[in-house]
Amino acid sequence: MSTIAEFTIPADAFPLGRLFEELEDVVVELERVVPTKPGLIPYVWVQSVTRSEVEAVVRAGERVPELTTVRLVDEVDGAFLLRLNWDANYEGILRAITETDVSLVSGVGSADSWTFEVRGDNRKQIAAFQRYCAEHEQTVSLRALNTLTSTRSGAAYDLTDPQREALLLAHRRGYYHSPREVTLEDLASEVGISGQAFGSRLRRGIDRLVGSTLAPTD
Repeated sequence: MSTIAEFTIPADAFPLGRLFEELEDVVVELERVVPTKPGLIPYVWVQSVTRSEVEAVVRAGERVPELTTVRLVDEVDGAFLLRLNWDANYEGILRAITETDVSLVSGVGSADSWTFEVRGDNRKQIAAFQRYCAEHEQTVSLRALNTLTSTRSGAAYDLTDPQREALLLAHRRGYYHSPREVTLEDLASEVGISGQAFGSRLRRGIDRLVGSTLAPTD
C-alpha cells in the first residue's frame, strides 16, 4: 500500500541549511517539478527575506561545495525562486531519494531543521530509503509513517494523518477566524514541529482537500 513517510534532518546536514544559517525567519521550500532528465531538485522557493538578503544567499551559494551555481530567477508575491545546480558528487538526502524507489512529496526547512515527506509504493521502499541513508551516513529521523487512503465523504479525503491533524487543529483553535485566535507557532508547538513545517503541512492538506472536493475530476 502506498506510504508517505515524514523525516527530519538537522539544518547543517543539508547544504541549503548552511545557506540560510544567518537568517532567523527564513522559510525554504523545495519546488517539485516533473523531471525531464535525471538530476536533483533544481528549484527552491525562499520566503520571509528581503531582496538584499536573498541576493546575499545567492553569493553565499558560491562557497557551498555541494552546489556549482545558485541563481535568482524570479520573484512572486514576495517569495524568491532560486535555480540550483548540484555538484555531481553530492551525497545526501536528495541523492538518497533519486537512488531509491521513493519520490519526494515535499521538503521545507530553515536555518534550524528540515522536514521531508517521501512516498513509496509500500513500506519496503521506505525501509530501503532508510537503509540507503544509514549506509551513506545520512542523519534522518522518522517522525510519521502513514498509508494513503482514498475514502468516501466524511473521512480523510486522501489526506495523510499529519495533514488531517493540522487542519483540524487549526480549525478548532480559531486559526481561520478573523482576527486569528492562535498563531502558526502556537499550533506547531502542540504537535512538536517548527512553525515552517506546520505551515507547509497545512498548505499541502488544504491543497489535497480542495483537489478531492472542489476541483474537476476530468
